Amino acid sequence: MPELLLELLSEEIPARMQKRAAEDLKRLVTDGLKKAGLAFDRAEAFATPRRLVLVVDGLPDKQPDVRDERKGPKVGAPDKAIEGFLRSAGLDSLDQCEKRDTGKGEAWFAVIERAGSDSTTVIAELLNDVFAKFPWPKSMRWGTEALRWVRPVERVLCVFGGSTVDGFALNAVTAANATTGHRFLAPDAIEVTDFADYKAKLADAHVMLDPAERRAVIARDLQKLADAEGLTIKDDPGLLDEVAGLVEWPVVLLGDIDAAFMDLPEEALTSSMRAHQKYFSLLAADGSLAPRFGFVANMAAADGGAAIVAGNERVLRARLADAKFFWDQDRKMRLTDRAPALDAITFHAKLGTVAAKTQRVAALAADLTDNIPGADRDAARGAALLCKADLVTGMVGEFPDLQGTMGRYYAIADGESEAVADAIADHYSPVGPNDRCPTAPVSVAVALADKIDTLVGFWLIDEKPTGSKDPYALRRAALGVIRLILENKLRFNLLAAFAIAMRLYQEETLALRDTAHAADAARETALDLLAFFADRLKVHLREQGVRHDHVAAIFALGGEDDFVRLMARVEALRGFLDSDDGENLLVAYRRAANIVRIEEKKDSLAFSADSYEPAKAEGDEAMLWDGLTAARNAVGPAVEQEDYAAAMGAMAQLRAPVDRFFDNVIVNADDADLRHNRLCLLANLTVVMSQVADFSQVEG
Repeated sequence: MPELLLELLSEEIPARMQKRAAEDLKRLVTDGLKKAGLAFDRAEAFATPRRLVLVVDGLPDKQPDVRDERKGPKVGAPDKAIEGFLRSAGLDSLDQCEKRDTGKGEAWFAVIERAGSDSTTVIAELLNDVFAKFPWPKSMRWGTEALRWVRPVERVLCVFGGSTVDGFALNAVTAANATTGHRFLAPDAIEVTDFADYKAKLADAHVMLDPAERRAVIARDLQKLADAEGLTIKDDPGLLDEVAGLVEWPVVLLGDIDAAFMDLPEEALTSSMRAHQKYFSLLAADGSLAPRFGFVANMAAADGGAAIVAGNERVLRARLADAKFFWDQDRKMRLTDRAPALDAITFHAKLGTVAAKTQRVAALAADLTDNIPGADRDAARGAALLCKADLVTGMVGEFPDLQGTMGRYYAIADGESEAVADAIADHYSPVGPNDRCPTAPVSVAVALADKIDTLVGFWLIDEKPTGSKDPYALRRAALGVIRLILENKLRFNLLAAFAIAMRLYQEETLALRDTAHAADAARETALDLLAFFADRLKVHLREQGVRHDHVAAIFALGGEDDFVRLMARVEALRGFLDSDDGENLLVAYRRAANIVRIEEKKDSLAFSADSYEPAKAEGDEAMLWDGLTAARNAVGPAVEQEDYAAAMGAMAQLRAPVDRFFDNVIVNADDADLRHNRLCLLANLTVVMSQVADFSQVEG
């Protein structure tokens, strides 16, 4: 069956857009083919810096024929009804319709038969539509053309069944059966007939089509060159992916770093090479940065790359000369002397300056040290006051990704303690689920304070994440707080921390000082922020295999804000529900809750646990009451002592009396008083079990 081959050749597509563009091209075209009734066997998309490619194999030559029957009005219906039916069916007269007996009289039926179009016609129309609505994150117009595209298009190749598909174009570029190879190594036109021919001829023309293949070749050749010199490559999968999207014919080379720059901080060297030049760092046997770098050229040079290496070394020297200048100049001023300049940087228009933020973070970090074993109050305050000072240094101005890192170097140069310097470097961490989480006490205090201050501030001005939008990375900040607490096993109440942060905001000369955030409003804001944390915690724990409904069952008891205690309760609940006793008691809880809910609706009254009269009980009912009383008396103290395993163990003792009660006792007895009393007993069961978790939140 015929194959469709499509290539869009343009000027260089940004590496970050290539993968998504290939996926979108495949999705839009294949969805259109399915909608048009053109089934296929296989579809695959590729991207290089200059081309988007799609191959769809196993397509039919034409669409299937379609027969459509439409029932119309009854025979003898008014003319208006007949005319409307003919118009909707696209027919001219009743002579084109059939008269059929429906069992309820005769009616008109329109039988519409449409022959399928040739696939080439369908494909041309489909591609015109795809090009018109292609979802580039950023696009442009060029010349006098109306259609927007990521970069100016040079060629469109479209072949179906070995022949060019006519009838469509992208701007003024019409479809043909030819492409070109590498821009410099093979710029001549290449005619192709199908995908196998296309891929083979591109390879001969120095174009490696598959990005996965380019990535593998780069990784292999980098490793080979590094091994030859006894070096290792600094692991950087993100850079490897990016560089694979910058070249069509990867040629890996190594260059030298001038010895004069090797006394720069390692992070400054690697940031300069990575961010600006897309160079790979190499490490010596002891793990230190080697005076060598790896890079990928898009050219196989006759001289083996000597001139290319020399050119890249020259560019790197200029870049590192800038870094060295900033490094030398920055150390001439202490961080403490730079801190006042933060007053000129706005944190947020409604939340004040960065200088004001550091003052709040310092006060909050000092308070948090009471709950962080080993954290020095004065060190936490001092580190917080300096943690943003490197934002006004030349090095961070040139390399923004070094904020915090350079602050550490400057703090050490100023004679600050290791704890303070490390806290400055760590206070942004963790910035993601896989980022290292600080463990040093002072670092933890400052990192927590910085994130809590940010979250509370944006909640006070009602700038919360909505849907997929989170411009201030507040979800990431909340996850950072969660990880800092759980991974360091910190015992403190988030609501209390929120209250301190709110007070610090309200003490400033800001709009937040008005009555809009009086005590009740502040409490509501804090609880709303805690609910946001609960959602983030569920996501975090789900990735670790913890069920979100178990977390919800604990949170529902009243907004637990001690995450270490919460996790202990969740673990105890999980162990309990994984047991036979727990599983059966969950069923009993649901049965009891359902019975009480149904009967309350029927009687239009509530069956209160406090209204139960034990004196009226006997037999298995009395045994259940005794079991509930024992469980209530055991669970309460166990929860107070945070012995949640003991609390769940006490709950497990209810299984036998609950089973006997439901087996032998009729709840909806004929005697109204007896029925009422037994329904109140079931209300007691739900109340006692709810001491440890809200079992109504548990799914499954």
